[in-house]
Amino acid sequence: MSGASTSNNKQVLKSEWMDGFRDLLVVMMPILTFGIMFGAASSAAGYSIGVSVWSSAAIFAGASQFVFLEVFKEGIPGWSVVLAVFAVNFRHILYSAAIANKVRDFNKWQKAFGFFLLTDLQFAVTENRFSNFKGKRKITPSYYFGFGIFSYALWVIGTVVGAVFGSLIEDPALIGLDFVLPIYFLSILMGFRKRERFFPVVLVSGIVSLIVKNTLGAPWHISLGALAGIAAAVIFSMIYPSKPMVIEDEEEETTLV
Repeated sequence: MSGASTSNNKQVLKSEWMDGFRDLLVVMMPILTFGIMFGAASSAAGYSIGVSVWSSAAIFAGASQFVFLEVFKEGIPGWSVVLAVFAVNFRHILYSAAIANKVRDFNKWQKAFGFFLLTDLQFAVTENRFSNFKGKRKITPSYYFGFGIFSYALWVIGTVVGAVFGSLIEDPALIGLDFVLPIYFLSILMGFRKRERFFPVVLVSGIVSLIVKNTLGAPWHISLGALAGIAAAVIFSMIYPSKPMVIEDEEEETTLV
């Protein structure tokens, strides 16, 4: 009986890992293209191939890496650069809080590495998978890392390609590369379109972002727009409460690693 249980667990682990990999295949090209864009932009900013690749390998936060390049080249004070990057990355604090309960079976090392891999896409697929199970199953490390590790590898590979060959692209706008970032974030956003109060929350967040962008300027519109969306979600949930999702513990799930 024990041998059959072990074999079954191995099959489930393999299935979870492959589910994560399959979910990555859908967004494979945007991640790779995004990495190529950063590598090319970093190279154009005067950084060596080694520094560009090390940046992607050590930080793994595409949007904030672009912000760093943008503000650093302006020659503004170091504290302003740090503040700008923090403003862009503030959303990751919200991401980690949102999925903390969904990955509660991870050990401390899995959580540490898991939060390093917590990109916008990683958050989106984690939330969507949990939602599809309606809270009856938690996210397993096998699924999480099946998506995250390959996503990380693609980002670094894309950076290498962009840093080496990016100089061959004289004008990224001519082939539409400048629009990859908006499409990337829009595709993530629309993945949540079936959630309750999706459209009013997005509308409030978008309006506040536009107002801040045209008054305080970038990158404050990102953080303040996000906070406005959170506030709107809280207010709407108080006015129109919904039944909370309850996580059900299943014995077989606790054995997955």
